[in-house]
Amino acid sequence: MVEHVVPDFAIKIVDGELDLTLNGRNAPELHVSREYSNMMKGYKEAKDKSKSQKDAVLFIKQKLDAAKWFIEAIKQRQQTLFVTMSAIMHYQKEYFLTGDERKLKPMILKDIADEIDMDVSTVSRVANSKYVDTPYGTKLIKEFFSESMTNDQGEEVSTREIKKILETVIEEENKRKPLTDEKLATILKEKGYPIARRTVAKYREQLDIPVARLRKKI
Repeated sequence: MVEHVVPDFAIKIVDGELDLTLNGRNAPELHVSREYSNMMKGYKEAKDKSKSQKDAVLFIKQKLDAAKWFIEAIKQRQQTLFVTMSAIMHYQKEYFLTGDERKLKPMILKDIADEIDMDVSTVSRVANSKYVDTPYGTKLIKEFFSESMTNDQGEEVSTREIKKILETVIEEENKRKPLTDEKLATILKEKGYPIARRTVAKYREQLDIPVARLRKKI
């Protein structure tokens, strides 16, 4: 059975700008029942209250306070979700406008936590469990986070960017003479990404791409 993912957010491009919305299930319309508020008012206005009426007032007040606290907590959660995703969206603006994974900037949880002045664990909870609907499909938010390395210009680049380039080089190779990890490392170095052969092997494995001899086609 394929589990259908319901995204928690949606990002659309409207007039060349990014537009973020929170899914309705994360932003339910909650309010305290007017019936209970009126009941409370009626009991309070009664001149000679019996013990049972006084108990009823206390009971209803406790329930109304609990309901108001719950509504406030839900609103706070919605705000946290929205602020976190908004910061991620703006951090990765170039990616969300183009869908080009090479445009994903190196980004760790702390980058976003610092941006919104919240705890790293808060950002982690959102990243690891929430999905966003984008013009390029539904994505788990943690997919936008990536380690970084430095290219030969001394600039920080995302490891996802390097993996994308590695994937492209392998796709375009001569399948009669597939490129070894050593050769791939040389090509990446020529493109400005000086990484070791063992790192190429690690990225290739993470991309589920077999070694050269298993890619050979006669």
